[in-house]
Amino acid sequence: MELKMEVGKECFPKQRQVLILFLMLGVALAGWKSRRYSVMEETESGSFVANLAKDLGLGVGELAARGARVVSEDNEPRLQLDLHTGELILHEKLDREEMCGPTDPCVMHFQVLLKKPLGVFRAELLVRDINDHSPEFPEREMTLKISETSPPGTVFPLKKAQDLDVGNNNIQNYSISSNPHFHISTRTRGDGRKYPELVLDKELDREKQAKLSLTLTALDGGSPPRSGTAQVRILVLDVNDNAPEFAQTLYQVQVPENSPVGTLVVKVSARDLDTGTNGEISYSYFYSSQEISATFELNNLSGEVRLLKKLDFETISSYELEIDATDGGGLSGRCSVSIEVVDVNDNFPELTISSLTSPIPENSPETEVALFRIRDRDSGDNGRMTCSIQDDLPFVLKPSEENFYTLVTNGALDREKRPEYNITITVTDLGTPRLKTQHSITVTVSDVNDNAPAFSQTTYTLRVRENNSPALHIGSVSATDRDSGANAQVTYSLLPPADPQLPLASLVSINADNGQLFALRSLDYEALQAFEFGVRAADRGSPALSSQARVRVLVLDDNDNAPFVLYPPQNGSAPCTELVPRAAEAGYLVTKVVAVDGDSGQNAWLSYQLLKATEPGLFGVWAHNGEVRTARLLSERDAVKHRLVVLVRDNGEPPRSASVTLHVLLVDGFSQPYLPLPEVAAAEARADPLTVYLVVALASVSSLFLFSVLVFVAVRLCRRSRAASAGRCSGPEGHFPGHLVDVSGAGTLSQSYQYEVCLKGDSGTNEFKFLKPFFPSILNQDLGRKSEGNPTFQNSLVSLQEEDHQNHERAVFRIYARRGSDWHSRWAVKTWRCTTKIPLQRRTCVWDGRSAISGHPSAVTPIPG
Repeated sequence: MELKMEVGKECFPKQRQVLILFLMLGVALAGWKSRRYSVMEETESGSFVANLAKDLGLGVGELAARGARVVSEDNEPRLQLDLHTGELILHEKLDREEMCGPTDPCVMHFQVLLKKPLGVFRAELLVRDINDHSPEFPEREMTLKISETSPPGTVFPLKKAQDLDVGNNNIQNYSISSNPHFHISTRTRGDGRKYPELVLDKELDREKQAKLSLTLTALDGGSPPRSGTAQVRILVLDVNDNAPEFAQTLYQVQVPENSPVGTLVVKVSARDLDTGTNGEISYSYFYSSQEISATFELNNLSGEVRLLKKLDFETISSYELEIDATDGGGLSGRCSVSIEVVDVNDNFPELTISSLTSPIPENSPETEVALFRIRDRDSGDNGRMTCSIQDDLPFVLKPSEENFYTLVTNGALDREKRPEYNITITVTDLGTPRLKTQHSITVTVSDVNDNAPAFSQTTYTLRVRENNSPALHIGSVSATDRDSGANAQVTYSLLPPADPQLPLASLVSINADNGQLFALRSLDYEALQAFEFGVRAADRGSPALSSQARVRVLVLDDNDNAPFVLYPPQNGSAPCTELVPRAAEAGYLVTKVVAVDGDSGQNAWLSYQLLKATEPGLFGVWAHNGEVRTARLLSERDAVKHRLVVLVRDNGEPPRSASVTLHVLLVDGFSQPYLPLPEVAAAEARADPLTVYLVVALASVSSLFLFSVLVFVAVRLCRRSRAASAGRCSGPEGHFPGHLVDVSGAGTLSQSYQYEVCLKGDSGTNEFKFLKPFFPSILNQDLGRKSEGNPTFQNSLVSLQEEDHQNHERAVFRIYARRGSDWHSRWAVKTWRCTTKIPLQRRTCVWDGRSAISGHPSAVTPIPG
């Protein structure tokens, strides 16, 4: 196999070296000139043609990276590019005659396409002919009628043989078998084709030889040469001295290619001056190829030439016919018919997609989507084309060389707005009428993680009733992501709480897949009324995007706490006895039942009810504040001791309640130190003397011990009073429940005062302590003036029940105030603020009558100085 490559040479003027360097650089940047390679036809498939990588000046790896490919004009895969070696090889055997027919040279145009960036390199492949076809005559036998009067030197044209090869492999010479009358002359026409002529060397004598049979041989110029033969039969005719003559030696006609079958193309006409059979003319093709015979029909008698099939300008644009007119005497005349096929716009534009990239990532501007080529087989304006796409698409067409176009994105795409584009490429020619071809491609946009999950709400408020069951579904949060695939898969998680003291991990949990929230344990409204935390929603993109929302959980109260009675205290100690003077009027405040409820709202609304009474109708309980008052005036007939049972009930559903027992003792006056109950006095009267003695002895010992303790305490207090500038002494200390709250309303003091509480022994009971008020300098002057004229603060007694051991102390006490000659009493629950002064251990306490205290020192009035 012989391979040749023809490369155009570039000539540069002899100038300075710098100019030559720039010219060479410009040529390199501009690309390469069209190169020509050559190969013999019938070369085996896979044979080497050229090294394109070397000719292009590219590395083998770069060819593969840029997606190099070979595209031919007729889209036939005759060539193949090996991307691993950069070699151009044959994909199949090439038949020059099939590819180009009689056209010489046979050149196949192809392009080398490169992408990223786009490059189109033109090249040609010359297919060289080999002598693989023998000459063939259209007819195996030819008959010539020659008049016997023909002079020597007369030339008789013969039908030429056909050889599909070209060049030297085509017919080069004709020869005829040896005979005394004729020899062969080979003539060459203007188109280079050779045809034989039979030349008469010696006159014929019909009477001696009426017919001759000669062998005509056509010989090509191949190596080795090939030949073909035909028989020439010569009939010697009698004299016919006039040959037919055509009206025109050359007929030129134009036929539109869309002419229907049967259309009259041309009518030739010849005449013969002879008469009889010598003047009868018949028409025939002097020479007709297979294509002409299949396309045109010649009427032997009329000379009309009509179409046998439709013409195609793009296949054959012109035809040359040679028609003989032969008379009955064997003489003939010849004319030529030149038929030009006129192009009409009968071919739609063609579009061939070379590469298509789909999907393409969003947010990627100037991205190459497709590379395609357009072609129209018509000529002139019929073959000129325009290419376009829809105007409302973010794409643009960029023309390139050799009718190649590139479809690229015109800016960044957004998959969330439009995930798919249907692009219709329209190719329209400029013929009349205009023909167009449309080709639709679908380009999908792949997702990029450019959208963070978005919650449906920025803040969620969830409500859950206390005492819920663990793992209760309390609500859900929801976030959506406009992306797709893994970029849209949202996972939920809890954010660390802002308050580090909040045990969020033990309170709630979240389902990472659907955002459902669950309470991990039973909630208690009294311990935690509300809490807030953050929720994070993150997608699974790379990098992951996230957003946050706040969730506030409100614990709804349930009526799960019964009322708790603060006073009278229910600590298992001896019952507290309330003293009521017999001179008390109706509506006299005996005591006040103080109760609280750990619930809230209507579950904490308390009502009071007198459930039982020793003497019904004597006492009454106010339903809203728990005050126990006398219902009427007391009389001597009323019993001394009374037992009252008060029911405290909340307003919950179902309601809860608690009861407390009050002991009321009727006395004639507060100066009476001991008021024995009637039944106790009667029992003592009936007791035997020994019992009386034992009781007296026990009372004496107890009184002596109590007196000693009082004296000891009084001495200590007096020492501390002398040592302290304020002259204050503390009250007794005792335990009191830490959950008491102050109750404001009737029966309590409405201002904050400071008292000095001193223990003072008495001949009666040690339950009563004298309370002396004094006012700090920071208190309001109006309050001071009020205290000066108010006998309540000048002559008062405090009944101190219990007291906390800490600095912040609470006490339930009763204030007895004298107004004129009458005593009045009120119950109060106060918070004491006590300080200790070393070394006298003197305790000074302040209560705040305005604040509701539940163990918070912030509600306590501080002592100045």
